[in-house]
Amino acid sequence: MKEKLSPKVVALSLAVVSGILYIVCAILLALTPAGTLALFNNLFHGIDLTSITKTSVTFGSTLIGLIEIVVYALITGWLFAKVYNYFSR
Repeated sequence: MKEKLSPKVVALSLAVVSGILYIVCAILLALTPAGTLALFNNLFHGIDLTSITKTSVTFGSTLIGLIEIVVYALITGWLFAKVYNYFSR
């Protein structure tokens, strides 16, 4: 029998990793805005992100974004583990 994933552990793990990556991204954007935009322009083929980017990012908007990404990751991680456990029966 295959081991089941703990939805709580998977959800928390994904939320922590997502939160860390979000903070790293926010720091990079604050330190090197042009470099960060160039990086993401390379990831999104054919889309010029510089034309739709805000010129200033506030601490408040960054905090709200962090909360949102952590909540989305919690839900996604929990749902992933539930679906995995369902199909691994």
